[in-house]
Amino acid sequence: MTKTGQIDISEDPTTDSNGGGVVNTGFKWSSGDRLEAVGNEIKVFPEVKENGQEAKAEHQKAGEEEERQQWGHPIEFLLSCISMSVGLGNVWRFPTTAFNNGGGAFLIPYIIVLIFIGRPLYFLELAIGQFSSCSCAKVWKMVPAVKGVGYGQIIATWAVVTYYCALMALTVFYFVMSFNKVLPWSVCDEAWADENCVDASGTNFTYSNNSQSSSEQFYYNYVLKIKEDISDGVGLPDWRLTLCLLFSWLMLFLTLAWGVKSSGKVAYFTALFPYVVLFTLLGRGATLPGAVDGMLYFITPRWHKLLDPNVWFAAVSQSFFSLSVGFGPLFNFASYNKFSQNVYRDGWIISLTDTITSLLAGFTIFAILGNLAHLLDTSIEDVVRGSGGLAFISYPDAIAKFNWAPQLFAVLFFLMLFTLGVGSAAGLAGCVMGGLMDQFPSIKRVYVAAFICALGFLCGLVYVTPGGQQILELVDFFGGSFIIFFLVIIEVTSIMYIYGCKNLFRDMRFMLGFDIDLLTKVCWVAVTPLLLIVIFVYTIIVFQVPTYNGAPFPDLAYVCGWILTCVAVGAVPIGFLHALYRSPETTFAKRLRGLFGPKESWGPKRLNDRLQWEKLIRT
Repeated sequence: MTKTGQIDISEDPTTDSNGGGVVNTGFKWSSGDRLEAVGNEIKVFPEVKENGQEAKAEHQKAGEEEERQQWGHPIEFLLSCISMSVGLGNVWRFPTTAFNNGGGAFLIPYIIVLIFIGRPLYFLELAIGQFSSCSCAKVWKMVPAVKGVGYGQIIATWAVVTYYCALMALTVFYFVMSFNKVLPWSVCDEAWADENCVDASGTNFTYSNNSQSSSEQFYYNYVLKIKEDISDGVGLPDWRLTLCLLFSWLMLFLTLAWGVKSSGKVAYFTALFPYVVLFTLLGRGATLPGAVDGMLYFITPRWHKLLDPNVWFAAVSQSFFSLSVGFGPLFNFASYNKFSQNVYRDGWIISLTDTITSLLAGFTIFAILGNLAHLLDTSIEDVVRGSGGLAFISYPDAIAKFNWAPQLFAVLFFLMLFTLGVGSAAGLAGCVMGGLMDQFPSIKRVYVAAFICALGFLCGLVYVTPGGQQILELVDFFGGSFIIFFLVIIEVTSIMYIYGCKNLFRDMRFMLGFDIDLLTKVCWVAVTPLLLIVIFVYTIIVFQVPTYNGAPFPDLAYVCGWILTCVAVGAVPIGFLHALYRSPETTFAKRLRGLFGPKESWGPKRLNDRLQWEKLIRT
């Protein structure tokens, strides 16, 4: 049976001759017992004897409820973070974002943002998650007043992961279509094409104001069955995309069902396979006529863009979207680490890998687009059709013109996109799952995973309707951009100025065994929060409601979008009021004061680490 006892952990426990121990109060344990510390309470799980089946069962149950899982190997943590950070955004979002914001000139603000905002925040979230062994929902025991930040991040993450899986469903559909003898988007089919359609496999035409390639009409008319006006509803889910969406969530369930024991193993494939495909596609693309022109176009700077605030805002948005900073998964992933894992090193490795992958994807994509422009004797501007069109229109358009095995390259490309999606979606959905597991630890992990995936599938059905792409744009704007800026500002300022930078530096030195560098400290305390506040104020000043292809959404759509924003942002004051109500203090003043200091249960979870940390903070 589990035993608990109150101890004074200002004194070291002593051990007896049998390897057991006794704390100064006389609370004893034997050498085979497992101990967990929560605040000033120690829970002891007795050693399981081989012939004690009942004790063994109870011990296992207690372990499931109290002991947090750990990665099977440190490399699984590193690969899982890479798999989450290196996602669809690196392939279809970064190249076009760079192209639209100054080409090579965009890389300057992007790298600056990476150094002074992205990488410091990435390391901060990893470090705090590892120090506390808590998800984003429970990590705010360090500052109970802002506990709502964690729940706001879970809401935003949930909004993003629902449409992220819908994008994965599109990659599944294209993957299946790639096995046809003739790629279906390479030729016009009267079932979905109109008189303006031109075969994508041909090379003896140029784009005009009216002409559209078969890949473009295939995407809009056959795959999405796009509906431009959603004022009378979004329509019914497409049964083909529904099956693809179901398959996507099923893959996520198999990845999440057994926690990091399963997701850590999957990361070996989801983190490494995309690089095999990217290098294969780059090798093929670099040998094509016009490829060098395309790559040079990608990195040629337009220096006047550096003075445009929108370029810097785009750099921050891309950094957040790509690294998954501010969404919560980083707390969750790091919470499964060993206490002494060198996350300082890991943070640098992952953030640099993410940036290098974005550049690799840019060169790969624009090498292919350069060849496409060469074949059509037109400019690259005419073959780039926005971020979504890059993955599902422009690149399929280029593959259709390959003379050798276009089906092979199509299969590889869309399999890579799906693999990237699984890695990122698993991290996002795992964050939501971690928050629920912290609230309901007695429920088995597989049941929580099944509930999340089933609910995610049902929510995702709206994105596979004819009006689904418009809903996706709304959710991305109201649920995944503005909210994250607001929550990250509260996150970093609360940690630095309420919990205290000196306390944080002390904790990091205790956990890592060395002092972090001066640049990171300066970024945490001043540069990062200041830049975030400036960017947030700028977004408020120039704020414009989103549109779809230049046309406004129905008023009801905007109302729903603002409701989503208010729910996520409202979690912060609601969390404050809840913490105030649950405070054990007797007077209002003491309750209020207690919200701005760490709880007794805050700190390292494992006993030995906690005892040493408690001794350190009392010296």
